[in-house]
Amino acid sequence: MRTNASADESGSERTCIVTGVKDDPEAMLRFVLAADSSVVPDIRRKLPGRGVWTRLSVEAVRRAAAKGAFSHAFRARAEAPVSLAETVDALLERDALQSLSMANKAGLVFAGAFKVDAAIAAGGVTALLQASDGASDGAAKRGQALRVKLGPAAGTIARINVFSSSQLGLALGKANVIHAALKSGAASSAFLARAERLRRYRASEADAATRTESGGAPADSAAALGRPDELADRPSD
Repeated sequence: MRTNASADESGSERTCIVTGVKDDPEAMLRFVLAADSSVVPDIRRKLPGRGVWTRLSVEAVRRAAAKGAFSHAFRARAEAPVSLAETVDALLERDALQSLSMANKAGLVFAGAFKVDAAIAAGGVTALLQASDGASDGAAKRGQALRVKLGPAAGTIARINVFSSSQLGLALGKANVIHAALKSGAASSAFLARAERLRRYRASEADAATRTESGGAPADSAAALGRPDELADRPSD
């Protein structure tokens, strides 16, 4: 006989072991139990064995680790370290940066302010990356260039600022990168999906707080839906 957990894994939705909320796998995180009873994050959802799920939320993972939810869900001893939420964050971040590196190898990334400006002028940019430690006026300048080029459609361009200049540099094989742009392609789409998962995981606490204060959906409903142009904070321009 299948357990509720194994039946849940076979359906189109997954159930969070903390909140009981059901959602599709893209909006959830999967965990498996290792032979030594440690809880292992499975961010690509490919590890063998029975899995249990939480929402794509740093707070949900923290609560699951703190309240013994994994042992209850696995019906076995499950050791979840207090740092599990931070481990998941690091894995999601690394996964996104590796995907950015693949997009770069596919020739879909322009790095450096001059190349980004030229790409915007030429058209075909699908996303802008600004280092989290870069000056805000640089992001403002490129945001303005997008509006001049695309008008209202500039709002459909993803803007990502969750990575530092050194992280972008390592992913793109350069010393430090403040500005970069992506053009359309399969590898770019894969990166954007992974960057969106990282954004949603980190933003979940703020989103939840906004819902509580407003009594409903966040004021920025586009962000709640994970629209590409909401992958990161809007430029200050």
